[in-house]
Amino acid sequence: MCDEWTAEDNDHHLSRRQFGAAAGVAGLAMMLPVAADALPATGRDVTIATPDGQCDAYFTAPTSGRHPGVVMWPDIMGLRPAFRQMADRLAQSGYAVLVVNQFYRSTKAPFLKEGESFDQPQVRDRIMPWREKLTPAAVTADAHAFVAFIDRQPGVDTKRPLGTAGYCMGGPFVLRTATAEPARVHAGASFHGAQLVTDTPDSPHRLAPKLRGSYLIAIAENDDARSPGDKEALRAAFAAAKRPAEIEVYKGAMHGWCVIDSRVYNQSQAERAWGRMLDLFKRTL
Repeated sequence: MCDEWTAEDNDHHLSRRQFGAAAGVAGLAMMLPVAADALPATGRDVTIATPDGQCDAYFTAPTSGRHPGVVMWPDIMGLRPAFRQMADRLAQSGYAVLVVNQFYRSTKAPFLKEGESFDQPQVRDRIMPWREKLTPAAVTADAHAFVAFIDRQPGVDTKRPLGTAGYCMGGPFVLRTATAEPARVHAGASFHGAQLVTDTPDSPHRLAPKLRGSYLIAIAENDDARSPGDKEALRAAFAAAKRPAEIEVYKGAMHGWCVIDSRVYNQSQAERAWGRMLDLFKRTL
């Protein structure tokens, strides 16, 4: 969703106690659970040449060995410490992860000041023109560049398929990445993805016949309440394409629940969604 209506939905579902706790969610980012068998991982800032310029990004991978690659698309608030930490956590599970600044055509990341959020109208007004530049063609071109970058990294096992994960506006980018690079991308996970089902001919859900591998689509309860037919359209599209997909509404989880600095971060449901992604990647990559 990623709009003022989503902000109002989330406000409505946050009690005063929850709202106060949400103000401290950034602190939770430092408390992500670490798996008992977590691998040592190292990250670095990188720059990726694309047809439209230079994309700033963060690449993190286990310190030794070769591993499957994953392209991670952030939510509409972009590449920031929360996504770096989430990428590091995925790397500790044995993946080489590239998390990108999808707005590189307009700004460097991070672009939010302390206390700013997409919920604020002035912040939305600043970001939405950047969002408009991310047409399907632009995302497809970026996907080619990002996959090529991952495949050039020495810690990536190019004999194994790639995965991709996306949050909020990054949800449909998961499907566009997999469609752009079907020979390489065989797994995708969308968390509270925005506009996965539209009336346009190139709607993300209509890409299912072009995909390979398996997919996870985790839907927020308030997103489902506003567009209850989307999950059925997605299920029908994946079934018709004979493409395996786990499509589920996460009860009690609001739009943005998976991101660790979100004011509606829901740790128990975020951990369940994270676990389903790890299971998908383990089976598929």
